[in-house]
Amino acid sequence: MTKFNRRQTLGLMGAAAATSLAAPALAQNRKAVVGAMSLTSHSGSFIALQRGYFEQAGLDVELKFFEAAQPMAVAIASGDVDFGVTAITGGLINLAQKGAVTVIGGALSEEPGIDGQMYLASDKAFQDGLTSIEGLAGRRFGVTTAGSSFHYMGAKAAMHAGVDAPEFVPLQKVGAIVGALKSGQVDAWAIVPHIAKALAGAPEVHAIGMVADVVPNYQVTTVFTSQKNAGNERGLTESFLKGFGMGVSDYNATMVDKTNGDEAIQEMVKIIHQYVYSDREFEKAAPSIINGSMRLNEGAALNTASVADQLAWMQSEGLISNDITLDTFVDTSYVETIDA
Repeated sequence: MTKFNRRQTLGLMGAAAATSLAAPALAQNRKAVVGAMSLTSHSGSFIALQRGYFEQAGLDVELKFFEAAQPMAVAIASGDVDFGVTAITGGLINLAQKGAVTVIGGALSEEPGIDGQMYLASDKAFQDGLTSIEGLAGRRFGVTTAGSSFHYMGAKAAMHAGVDAPEFVPLQKVGAIVGALKSGQVDAWAIVPHIAKALAGAPEVHAIGMVADVVPNYQVTTVFTSQKNAGNERGLTESFLKGFGMGVSDYNATMVDKTNGDEAIQEMVKIIHQYVYSDREFEKAAPSIINGSMRLNEGAALNTASVADQLAWMQSEGLISNDITLDTFVDTSYVETIDA
């Protein structure tokens, strides 16, 4: 397997539930670095670390934070990060084609009956008639990069509404898009509910639609690693999925199904607050964290039907080669797959 340094990786960017473990990674003096973003959708990793689930699975985990999906894929490919949780991007798939990374499971999903990602409009655009996704044609839609999940959601909204695509404006970072939307420099965006609801509650931004109505059962984020880890470090990879899965189950039961009671919710929000809205007082951050709860995939199950749709869209946009198949960038040997 080819090993990529960071410069080589950046160059390329331009172009069954967990089983019983082998020798624990701690016994091998291995520290697993896990890529994350400061979003509630990454709570499985936060909880697994803080409640010792990774340690129970035999892992000494360190979190490394990113502000967009593609830099995380670069870090996986170059060996700076062992495992990541983020959206599928054109850059990630191109790296997979070069033998650098692979998707091994699912994380965040849209689910009927649970408030999910929202389409938003700036107040300036809203007052100018952008009150639903039917008005997206020709509007400026914020994305991190071409081929990102934001690009996909914006394009699918226009397709669903039967209108021409908006103009996609790459701003690299989520924070930059937030600022551009609030100031009217971009007209529209789509984002997870803990951010969307907070933005839509202020006068600068308005909600104009739900992503679940456009892309049902959307596999929003996935779990991925290097092809070296997936192919040659099965014990390590299964250990990660086991610890991560315990964090996911704890999160779903407490924050989504609410079967553990109000006190458990408050305790979990305190954990998540260390990583999400940590610059805000707890009392101000807690409502957004609670209201932004979306289900994470139990056992890191992967919706391959949704992933296939994302692949087909990227190919239709010329973002990746038409020769790429699911097998190019997905290893289905680790988790249950869903074809619906």
